[in-house]
Amino acid sequence: VQLQASGGGLVQPGGSLRLSCAASGFPLDDFAIGWIRQAPGKEREGVSCISRSGDSTHYASSVKGRFTVSRDNAENTVWLQMDSLKPEDTAVYYCATALGCYGGGDYFPGVYDFWGQGTLVTVSS
Repeated sequence: VQLQASGGGLVQPGGSLRLSCAASGFPLDDFAIGWIRQAPGKEREGVSCISRSGDSTHYASSVKGRFTVSRDNAENTVWLQMDSLKPEDTAVYYCATALGCYGGGDYFPGVYDFWGQGTLVTVSS
């Protein structure tokens, strides 16, 4: 059973990246999926959450209008499209499972129970 985030890298301010969250060993459509990030020396911060069906999406105010979450349950994958990236978006990004998007786009301990390994996003010129 594994959840793996990938697609991070170095990008200039204003650029774009697309992160993927792939599940193996279990059906991803049993769960809502959240994206959470953690910058060096800072607390975990919620980024986005998508419902099991994909019909409902939620975003933190800091990324709303710039990031888009989507999923394809047939491919067992969730994506996070990140546009207009800013230096303050630099962080390790994690995807995690939840029974529902109870925190909206924000992070609350206890909402997310199974985490994948993160992927580092660095926004710098």
